[in-house]
Amino acid sequence: MTQAEKGEAENGKDKERDREREQRGVKRPIVPAAVPESLQEQIQSNFIVVIHPGSTTLRLGRATDTLPVGIPHVIARRHKQQGQAAYRDSWLLRDGLNARSYNRQMRPAILDHSSGAKWTNTSNHPEFLVGEEALYVNPLDSYNIHWPIRRGQLNLHTGPGGSLTAVLADLEVIWSHAIQKYLEIPLKDLKYYRCILLIPDIYNKQHVKELVNMILMKMGFSGIVVHQESVCATFGSGLSSACIVDVGDQKTSVCCVEDGVSHRNTRLCLAYGGSDVSRCFYWLMQRAGFPYRDCQLTNKLDCLLLQHLKETFCHLDQDISGLQDHEFQIRHPDSPALLYQFRLGDEKLQAPMALFYPATFGIVGQKMTTLQHRSQGDPEDPHDEHYLLATQSKQEQSAKATADRKSMSKPGAFEGDLRGQASDISERMYPQEVELGSSQSDCMISGNDSEEPLTAHMSRKTAISQFEGKALGLDKAILHSIDCCASDDTKKKMYSSILVVGGGLMFHKAQEFLQHRILNKMPPSFRRVVENVEVITRPKDMDPRLIAWKGGAVLACLDTTQELWIYQREWQRFGVRMLRERAAFVW
Repeated sequence: MTQAEKGEAENGKDKERDREREQRGVKRPIVPAAVPESLQEQIQSNFIVVIHPGSTTLRLGRATDTLPVGIPHVIARRHKQQGQAAYRDSWLLRDGLNARSYNRQMRPAILDHSSGAKWTNTSNHPEFLVGEEALYVNPLDSYNIHWPIRRGQLNLHTGPGGSLTAVLADLEVIWSHAIQKYLEIPLKDLKYYRCILLIPDIYNKQHVKELVNMILMKMGFSGIVVHQESVCATFGSGLSSACIVDVGDQKTSVCCVEDGVSHRNTRLCLAYGGSDVSRCFYWLMQRAGFPYRDCQLTNKLDCLLLQHLKETFCHLDQDISGLQDHEFQIRHPDSPALLYQFRLGDEKLQAPMALFYPATFGIVGQKMTTLQHRSQGDPEDPHDEHYLLATQSKQEQSAKATADRKSMSKPGAFEGDLRGQASDISERMYPQEVELGSSQSDCMISGNDSEEPLTAHMSRKTAISQFEGKALGLDKAILHSIDCCASDDTKKKMYSSILVVGGGLMFHKAQEFLQHRILNKMPPSFRRVVENVEVITRPKDMDPRLIAWKGGAVLACLDTTQELWIYQREWQRFGVRMLRERAAFVW
């Protein structure tokens, strides 16, 4: 019997064994031993769960699903003791906030004496409620409301449920509940599944480490790939390079992605999003005599109503002007269904324009712009950025010493060239610095902090904190991010491919409005050489809210992803060092 015939016979036995197992109801492993290569990828993808956690919506599904499941990313936890004060994370309200006649005289028409809406049934006193059920918990019931992610980061605060342990416990409960209820995967079977986790571009290393630990060690997934939202957005839209503008409910992030790599220096996170537009629209409607006078930003159901009104009426079409009549319905539990009529004019345009004039949001005393900073370091990761910085300084010193020795017998001008080369080497060795683009190059943090004078170091820190205190408009943030790209060729690529994802800019004529503002404000030198500035809001007619998740599903099917998996046993042994080894981005 030849070697090939032996192999075929063994394959046939394996197939029979698999059939017997299936008949007995025994689960097959992720990659059965004798599956042909063409089918292997398909089976693997079916056993991969893609999780995209957002501030307001959690999206998850199998990599083979056409669309993910989206649920409100919120949990209601029952009070441990009777009479305990209720705690509720705010939604549209936020810290640091400092609004006719026709509308005022309007009274609601009663459509039906029963609205049809009901509070969540809590007669069985469940320990927790997730998603829609948590939103419809009666305020009189003894439940705390927690949104585990705010402004794109874990929602850590000093109130009840604000510790890192409590937030991670909330995330584990929400994700596990969604996997069981919507994907119909029993938690005990997660050992057969792998997970792709999408994280923000400006991420907190400690938080990512804790999330990976939770997914592998507590939820029990067999493997995980961690990737950035912006890169997944390019995969989901089919673009190789683009300036990604992710306008979410709580934050807006901008960064430039080229060939699957997010350029660190171009990353910006702005602390405003779609919920701020909803709140601004509410103020403008109040100023115009909003007829629903009982509307409260502290009421979850009123927040849902304001989100709906914003999505229905707001636009960025400057050709629409003048007063128009509108109507809306209110259906709250234990109340009649009401129909309100009212008139609105430019308020519908002014509210979304606040994204370009963020001072309109009225937020003071908060950091509005976040850049990528060095991490604090991790004792489990000996080769972190601080180690690289220390070794780089030594190499930089030796390069300078060599340059000085050579310059003794050379003209003075050449000495400058050598010094420039030495600094170039150091920048290549450690490119992960916070840069503020060419227009703010004097604010750049040096890679060699220890050698620079204290006064210069402090002035740079001050310049960065001043920059982060500014509330950049969306168009200025995009221009700034592109300006931070390393070469003119890359900048040209980015101007010709600006991809808008997320649900915060889904207004009529938003694409034309943003394109017009970028064209008017881009540097004249690029206006001559860039053939066309293109803003893409719906690539392939896809819902922009789902593009990043779709990119995660595409990532699951790529051959190169096989090298990125971090397995449970490896994580147990090596911990966070596996992220440095396997992450598809510079950890």
